[in-house]
Amino acid sequence: MESGLQAVTDAVLRRLFVELEASGRHAHITREQAMHLFGHPLTPKKPLSQPGQYLANERLTVLGPKGEFQNVAVLGPERKEAQVEISLTDGRVLGLNAPIRLSGDVENSPGISLLGPKGRVDLDRGLIVAQRHIHLSPEAAEHFCVRDGQKVRLETFTRRPCIFEEVIVRVSPNFSPAVHLDYDEANACGFAAGDFGRILQ
Repeated sequence: MESGLQAVTDAVLRRLFVELEASGRHAHITREQAMHLFGHPLTPKKPLSQPGQYLANERLTVLGPKGEFQNVAVLGPERKEAQVEISLTDGRVLGLNAPIRLSGDVENSPGISLLGPKGRVDLDRGLIVAQRHIHLSPEAAEHFCVRDGQKVRLETFTRRPCIFEEVIVRVSPNFSPAVHLDYDEANACGFAAGDFGRILQ
């Protein structure tokens, strides 16, 4: 009886709100770079909330002019161009001023060095701070009355509730509804796993 009630409650929550997720620093790399860094292609460890995306078993070190981060997560599958996503706080540690961009928009972004157990890759560009965004399927976007590329406000139901401005809506048949915040944003609102947010027009 309890599990049935929980399922109904969860379904209602997801009709009204979108689940929040905190995205820590991570890297996306190409197949060629994976071979150079690890000696083999990426191997999946566990699936992520977005269909087809996964956390890889492989980890690497991100090297900046002033500091570094070890044991950085690598997300798969491999991409056509490498990209490293950090927070603004991470940028201070690395000594680099990364622009706030949507994933894939790496033009005129700083380069960064990646170190794996088998080799090193020096990127000419690719270091960004991910713009906070909402993944939605076309059906979910229609339900919430929003469109791809739209900027919305998001109210968080967290330990330190706040309203985030200029949250970008991203719509694709390949997406599952989820809000992605970086760790700076997640800490600012007191995020905990299982928290939800409400889209405001």
